[in-house]
Amino acid sequence: METLSFSFIIPVYNRPEEVKELLESFMALEGDFNFEIVIVEDGSSIRSEDIVTNFSKELNIAYFYKENSGPGDSRNFGMKKASGNYFIILDSDVILPSNYLLEVDNFLSKTYYDCFGGPDAAHPSFSNLQKAINFAMTSFITTGGIRGGKKQVEDFQPRSFNMGLSKKAFEESGGFGKIHPGEDPDLSLRLQHLGYKTTLIKNAFVYHKRRISWTKFYKQVHKFGLVRPILNQWHPNSTSLVYWFPTVFILAFILAIALSVLGVLLPLYVFLSYFIIAFFMAFYVNKNIIVALLALIAIVVQFFGYGYGFLWSTLNIKILNKKPEETFPQLFFN
Repeated sequence: METLSFSFIIPVYNRPEEVKELLESFMALEGDFNFEIVIVEDGSSIRSEDIVTNFSKELNIAYFYKENSGPGDSRNFGMKKASGNYFIILDSDVILPSNYLLEVDNFLSKTYYDCFGGPDAAHPSFSNLQKAINFAMTSFITTGGIRGGKKQVEDFQPRSFNMGLSKKAFEESGGFGKIHPGEDPDLSLRLQHLGYKTTLIKNAFVYHKRRISWTKFYKQVHKFGLVRPILNQWHPNSTSLVYWFPTVFILAFILAIALSVLGVLLPLYVFLSYFIIAFFMAFYVNKNIIVALLALIAIVVQFFGYGYGFLWSTLNIKILNKKPEETFPQLFFN
C-alpha cells in the first residue's frame, strides 16, 4: 500500500458560516499530517470565498466555484481536482473532533479499505432540536438501525457527510451518480459490485449539525423513503424487508389508535412502551428532558416521512412500473 495522502472534499451551497466552523475544526486537528482541503462552491449565491481566503495561510485549501449541479457531481468535481490518493468527503454542516484524522490514518494503516464511513454525533453546543433529530437518525431503535448501526462494520454503506474513498475506487466507479439523496448508498453498492470492500471506522465520527427545522426534517426523511425503492430496483441484492419497518410501524400505529377508540387498548400500550423506552434512551444519551421529549416527536416525524415516502415510491416504481426519473424528477440532477 502506498503512503496515504488525504484530500478533504467539501461541497457547499450558500453556507459560508458552516464552512467557517468546519475550517476552524481543521485548525484544531491533532497529528502531523500534510493534507489538502478542496472546497467546491456549487452555484451558491452566498459564497464562501472570503471565508476560505481567511484560512488560506494556515490551511492548504483549494477553492472552486461551478454552476449548480448537485452535491454528488460537486464531489466528483472536487475529487478530479484533488492531488491526494485518498479522498475524505464531508458535508459543510459537520465539525471535526480533534482526533478525527488520527483515527482514520491509524485504522487504514493497519487495515486498509478503499472505502469507509464514519458515524455522526451531536456536539454539546448543538440546539435541543438538533440533538433530538440526531438521536432519531442514529439510534438503533429507529431508522438508524436500518442504515447500519455501529456493530455493522463489514459492507457498511457510508454516508457522504463522512466518507472516505480511494482515488483508485473513484476512478473505477466513476464516483457519485445524479440521484439525490441516495447517491452515497448507490456508490457504495456499485463499489461492492466492483469488488471493493467498505467498512465502518466507528471512532472516526463527526459532529453533524443537520441544519434542520421540523419541516426540513420531514422533507429530508420523506426523500430518503422515496429513494430506497429506486436503489433496490437498481441493486436487487440490496433489497431487505427491514426497509418496510417505518411503513409497517406507522400503519400499525394508526391501527392501534383506531382500535383504542373501539376499546381495544393492548396495541396502543405496545406503542406506548416503545416510546417510553425511546424517551429514557434519549434522556440517557443527552441528559436533557427537553431533548428526550423532542426526540419522541422526531421519531414520529421520521417514521411518517420515511414510511410514507417508501410506500408511495414502491407503489409507483414496483407496482405501476413507472420510471423513477419521470415520476420523481426532484430526486435527480440533470
